[in-house]
Parts: sequence; structure tokens; C-alpha cells
Amino acid sequence: MTKFDRLLARLAEPGVVLRLAALVVCAMELVSAGSALLGARTEPYDGLVAWVWRQFGGDVNDRLLLLVCVALLLAFVALMWRLARQGQVAAAVNQRLAWLLLVDLLAFGVTPGLPFLVTALAAVLLPARLALGFAAAQVMLNTGMYLYASTTAWLDQFGMLSSMLALHGLAFGLGRMAAAEGEKRRWLQAMLAERLSGEQLLAEQMRYSERMQIARELHDLMGHHLTALNLQLQLGGALLARSDAGGAGQAMGRAESVAAQLLADVREAVSQQRSSQRIDLSAALDALAEGIASTRIDLTLDDAARDLGPRAAHALLRCVQEGVTNSVRHAGARRVRVELHGIGEEGQEGDEIAVSIDDDGQGAPNWHEGRAGNGLSGMAERMAELGGQMRVTRTSPGFRIELRCPRWV
Repeated sequence: MTKFDRLLARLAEPGVVLRLAALVVCAMELVSAGSALLGARTEPYDGLVAWVWRQFGGDVNDRLLLLVCVALLLAFVALMWRLARQGQVAAAVNQRLAWLLLVDLLAFGVTPGLPFLVTALAAVLLPARLALGFAAAQVMLNTGMYLYASTTAWLDQFGMLSSMLALHGLAFGLGRMAAAEGEKRRWLQAMLAERLSGEQLLAEQMRYSERMQIARELHDLMGHHLTALNLQLQLGGALLARSDAGGAGQAMGRAESVAAQLLADVREAVSQQRSSQRIDLSAALDALAEGIASTRIDLTLDDAARDLGPRAAHALLRCVQEGVTNSVRHAGARRVRVELHGIGEEGQEGDEIAVSIDDDGQGAPNWHEGRAGNGLSGMAERMAELGGQMRVTRTSPGFRIELRCPRWV
């Protein structure tokens, strides 16, 4: 995925779209307010604050009213930005609803033209039925305000009702569509990243298998022939020694020494080749991190990630895949930290590997080990098979998993 593709994926997220829309509205209103302060004639604010201002005898074109409305507008944009940025992991549903009602009150305080943005935000943050009820209440409230203040004919009022219904219906529909699309994109990215990382590990395992096969053939073929050569030379030396014990024995001794040294060198090369048959897990983990655009995956890998046994590498990759995709799909995390390091005494490489997966998602405050799902249970089983362990060390805020197992299995 190129940087441009990642940028497009980022801009398509519902939270980013809503934040940009809020900034655009704020910029337009600020330009209008600045023009009014400089003496230009602009449309006055017509929200609840302006209505209360008129009830106490004030003029809708007063500069103080203008400054109050601009301050409310800035507060509205700031809260919109915060809620859209934090998304569904910001708080529980009732807390999100309370924040939305506050933002909505600010919008109505400035102008009835702003609440449609709150309807779109509610469609992203709230469950579908609650978001639909919120949108319906918005339509009735907006329509009621216009009808109360309107002196036009009933046909114009009916047109206003239709316009409000269409505007908020469109905001609700686009919000739900954006939320669903964002969720699908997160799932697809997680699945694709999991597949790419699996392919990286498969390629590394194939190279491992090829090296092992070469090492076996080298030992079985060359080692066997060199051993036979050494025995033949010994026999030849013994035979030749019958006629020329001095010269033949010296020549055969040198041949025997060279053959023995060559055999030792071959065995040493085979031994070194066998000791280097380790799996490099870093490429597979990099592929997993690069494949997910909606969530930032931070990798911290030391040299232990490049020196693992095949079973340990396979089990750890599957566990990291499961942990990361759970954070992306279910927890709605915006950032996941994956750390991998060897465990040993100070100054030593260590024969165990430790992995931690830490996210900033919505967590699971009521989680306990007896209610672990299939994913966590599978991770624990993989670690147990290798003689290691899996622990959940934090469930809220966020979720943290720690893995530990032998390196060279």
C-alpha cells in the first residue's frame, strides 16, 4: 500500500470527514462574522441565543450577540472535533449520547442549520436504532422551531418539513454508510495484512526447509565419500608401506591428514549451517503492520525476532495476528503496540522470547479468564503447546496481552 493510498484511506474515515466538515462550517461562519464586525451586511444568527436575545429587547445585529454566537460556534467545532476523533471508543453509549446532546444544544444555540452535522455524527457514534431516534428527534425539533417562528402559509411550512426530513435523513444515511464502510475497511485491511504476514512466514519456512535439505545432502553425500576416501588412503598407505615404508608412509600420512581435515571442515560447515537455521519473523510482522491503514501498528523488535525456531515463529505470528486483528476489528483501537524481545540474563541472548500486544481500544472492563473467546483461548493453547504461556495483563483502558515461550523450538 503506497503512502497516497494510505492517505486516501485515512481521509475516507467517518471521523476525518466530519472533522473536515466542521472546520469548513467554522471557517465560513468566521468569515461571515469577521465581515459583520468590519461593517459588512450579513445574515444575522437565528438560533436559540438570538431568540432569547430578542425576547429581552436586543437587536439581532448587535456585536455582542455576534461575539457570543461565534464563541458558541468555536465550542461546537471543538466538541465535534473531539467526538469525531475519538470515535466509538471514547465512552459508553450513554456518555456519547450526553456529549452529542451538548453539541446539539450548541448547534441550536447558533443556528438551526448546524444540527444536521450532529445527526451525521450521531449516526457514526451511536447504535443504529438509537441514531435513527436521534435523527427523528432532530427533524421534529428543527421543524418545530421553524414553524413556531414562521408566519408563512401552510404549504411553505410543509415544504420546510420536507426539507428538514430530507436533510437530516441524508445526514443519517451518510453517517451510517460511512460507519459501515469504515468498519468493513478495517476488517478487510486486517484480513489482508494477516494473509500477507502469513505468506512472509511461509516463504521464510520454505527457505528454512531448503537449507536443511542442502545441509542433509551435504553431510550424507560428501561426508560419506570423504570418510570412504580416508579409509582407502589408510589402506593404501598400509599396502605401500610393505615396499617403501618411509616414503609411502609419509605420503599416505599427508593424504590422510588432508582428508581428515577436509572431513572436519565439511562437518564444521554442516554444523554451522544447522545452527543458522532460524526463522526471521521481522518481515512477516512488518507486512502485518503495513497492511493496516486504519490503525497505527508500532513494532519494537530486537534481534530475537530474527532468530527463532520454526514452531515458535509460526505460533508467535499467529498469536500476534490474532491480537492485532482483534484490536482493529472489535476494540476499535487507533494504535497498537507490538514488542518482541529475547529473555535472558544480562549480557546474554536468552533462550526465551517475550511478546506484548497493547492497544488503546475500548477494552473489556468486565472480562475475566473464564470468559475468554476462541481467539484468546487459541493463543493460550499455542503457547502451552510450546511450553510457554499467555497472560492478559490489562483489560481497561485498552487491552494488553503478554506471550512467552522458548525461542528455538
